[in-house]
Amino acid sequence: MENALIYTKLCDIMKDCPAIAKSQKNAQQNYMFRGIDIVMNVLQPLFIKHRVIAVPEILSSSREERQTKSGGNLIYTVLNVKYTFYAEDGSSVSAIVQGEGMDSADKSSNKAMSVAYKYACFQVLCIPTEEMKDSEAETPEISKPMPTLCTDCQKEIQAFGKKTAAQMVSYTTKNYGVPLCADCATVRAGAQK
Repeated sequence: MENALIYTKLCDIMKDCPAIAKSQKNAQQNYMFRGIDIVMNVLQPLFIKHRVIAVPEILSSSREERQTKSGGNLIYTVLNVKYTFYAEDGSSVSAIVQGEGMDSADKSSNKAMSVAYKYACFQVLCIPTEEMKDSEAETPEISKPMPTLCTDCQKEIQAFGKKTAAQMVSYTTKNYGVPLCADCATVRAGAQK
C-alpha cells in the first residue's frame, strides 16, 4: 500500500507538536521526568485533528521476579512492541520499541507498555524536549573584542606599523609586563636605556 498519506499526517503532527519537557519530579529518587500522561495529553488532540491512530502489537515478552533492597518482590517485565501508526486511508508506518517496567503488584506490563509507547512517539514524531528558540527573534549582536587600554595613558591600544592592536598588546606585555600603546612603549624603551 502507498504510504504517502501517513507520512504527510505524521509530518503535520510533528509541525503542531509542542515541546514536552521533563516537568514531573520523582521525589523518592530526586530526578525529573516526563510521564506518559503528559505525552498522551499532548498527542491525543493532535492524533484526532490529523486522523491518525496508533495500534500496539506485543512481539515478545519476558518476566522475572526480582528482590528489592528491603527484601520485597518486584515483577520485572520487558516487552518488544510494534506500534503501527495508521492514517484514515489505511496507509501505515511501524516502529518497534522495547519497554521495561517493574512493579510489586500487577502493573509491570502496563508500565512497560507506557514506556514503549512514549518512546515510540518520541522517536517517530521527533518530539522536541525543550522549547526551540526563534533564531531570528534572538539574533545576538555581532561581537568584537573589547578594546585593550594602555596601562600608562588609558587610551585604546591601536595598530602600529605592521603590528595589529592584538600584536601590540602581546608584544608590550611580553617586553614590559603590561599592555602599552606605541607612544608609551617608546617612552618606556627610552627610560630603560
